Amino acid sequence: MILFGEIVFGPVHSRRLGISLGVNLLPADGKVCTFDCIYCECGYNANRHTHTKLPDRKAVYEALEKRLSAMKEAGEGLNVITFAGNGEPTLHPQFPEIIDDTIKLRDSYFPEVKISVLSNATRIDDAGVFSALNRVDNNILKIDSVYDDTIRRINAPVAQRFSAEELIEKLCRFNGKLIVQTLFLQGEHNGAVIDNTTDREVEGWIAAMRRIAPQKVMVYTIDRETPEKNLHKVSPEKLNKIARRVEVLGIEVSVSY
Repeated sequence: MILFGEIVFGPVHSRRLGISLGVNLLPADGKVCTFDCIYCECGYNANRHTHTKLPDRKAVYEALEKRLSAMKEAGEGLNVITFAGNGEPTLHPQFPEIIDDTIKLRDSYFPEVKISVLSNATRIDDAGVFSALNRVDNNILKIDSVYDDTIRRINAPVAQRFSAEELIEKLCRFNGKLIVQTLFLQGEHNGAVIDNTTDREVEGWIAAMRRIAPQKVMVYTIDRETPEKNLHKVSPEKLNKIARRVEVLGIEVSVSY
């Protein structure tokens, strides 16, 4: 399992985003998330307790400026600054202000670079978070299923009162200014079958994409070690078949194996 020990990490080559400089707004020694996904590269929440605090706004600003300045001076290439890290980035209480700082630094050092946020969308009902996500270039929000039972098996939301229908309604509020990311997988977990590629799952998911009408959909599958060991990648053929159904809706789609 992977934890990011610094505020700013990389750059790394992302399957979906290109050369990406990561920003971790969560503690360096543990995981803090509103989901507990069975495929998370950071491991399960219970096994990744943190003993340190969140980095404050000033620390994030200084770390990002230092790295961007060094990269510019060295003539290094960069496609995107990505907020990800050890859990859910929008949990940081200064998230909106940090996004403003990042836009300022990006415009100063790498004006052509995109700013991305990878989020599980559980905090988009917060007005500050919603506004901040509308200010970034790539507002990438997760929805792995449209059925509550499947979401509870795959994503294990921490909140007991979680509704897929409410999530879809909230995603519609972006009026298309979002990118949906969905990880398709198969296998078993705690004796239950895991498969969000069935006809029922895909039909419901396609209907949700029609309603949400995002600017883009990212379809992908497992790439790294997962805490649940009985999970399997979905075949390129199956992913491409799902992607073609998205394209029929007039929505751009990318597929990563």
